[in-house]
Amino acid sequence: MSETDYIGQNYSSGDIYLKRNVILIADDAMINREILKEIFEEQYKIMEVSNGEKAIDVIETNQNRLCLVLLDLVMPKKTGMDVLEYMNENNLIETIPVIMITGEATDETDEKAYELGASDIIYKPFSTNVIMRRAKNIIELYEHRRDIERKLAERDRELYEQRLKLQKSNEFLVNALSSVVEFRNLESGEHIQRVKFFTKILLRYLMKRFPKYKISQEAADLIANASALHDIGKIAISDNILTKPGKLTDKEFEEMKKHTIYGCDILDKFKQEDENEFYKYCYDICRYHHERYDGKGYPDGLKGDSIPIWAQVVSIVDVYDALVSKRVYKNAYAAEDAYRMINNGECGEFSSDILECFELAKEEILIVSEGAFS
Repeated sequence: MSETDYIGQNYSSGDIYLKRNVILIADDAMINREILKEIFEEQYKIMEVSNGEKAIDVIETNQNRLCLVLLDLVMPKKTGMDVLEYMNENNLIETIPVIMITGEATDETDEKAYELGASDIIYKPFSTNVIMRRAKNIIELYEHRRDIERKLAERDRELYEQRLKLQKSNEFLVNALSSVVEFRNLESGEHIQRVKFFTKILLRYLMKRFPKYKISQEAADLIANASALHDIGKIAISDNILTKPGKLTDKEFEEMKKHTIYGCDILDKFKQEDENEFYKYCYDICRYHHERYDGKGYPDGLKGDSIPIWAQVVSIVDVYDALVSKRVYKNAYAAEDAYRMINNGECGEFSSDILECFELAKEEILIVSEGAFS
């Protein structure tokens, strides 16, 4: 075996380690490698190479086992700086600490080594006790950081799983509550599911076309689920008004408009001490989905961007689905006619951003309207 080969009577390529315990010694002088190996071989498995090119090969194939690289500055084929640059380019310097060991350093090379991520620089000739202590301190520091990162990753995974469970629970409760409206035959049985589906479609275009609203994918999922409760307040409206086949009187219409307020009263009974994002979306959509951009909506007469954007999204898809659905008081409009009526302002005013997204989503929404929704 030549001195440029990997030397490691303490190392087997087939071993599987639960923790990093391999030190790579990269130095073109055999005597230096022997001295360093003697210092560390009782506590660590050792690999040796005599040039920078071999060092890169070992680092590349054993990056998950290395706990430290002891790196000479001046070596043939590739220098210690070349090795550091490789580790930087491949994001390895954050997980594998490097101690430069050199007898030919200058202030300039020291500065560059530190800039490239070297943890320490030790000058030849070195003290056995000093290099052992400094190496162990650095290894322990990196192990501690990896342990913290591992725990944080586990905690993030636990939180993610908890959010998924909560989301499923929220969706179940939302569907259960919204089904109360359907059981009273207030609307077609698929209205709520279509509103949720149309909301998802429209939000996708809104997120892509108008990042200024800063709606994340997680928020979009919550908004879509919250949209199912937009008409929950109709539970509090009498059947005489809800199922009336003809036009409502002014008094009846004023009572019907109160479903936005009644819905918020119902939601308030489910409100937790710590108001969360999902509750906010539910509340805003329930209260403001009949507001109009020109201020002529209800119940509060909000105008323009004072209407929450998620309520604006649900508003337009709710209007559209009401137009294309048969109700006790009207027949269904054709989907193309419904699009024309909304764009012409026959159903109230919507923002130009919402109308643009509504137009972009037209093909997908028409497919659903024609019966592809399941």
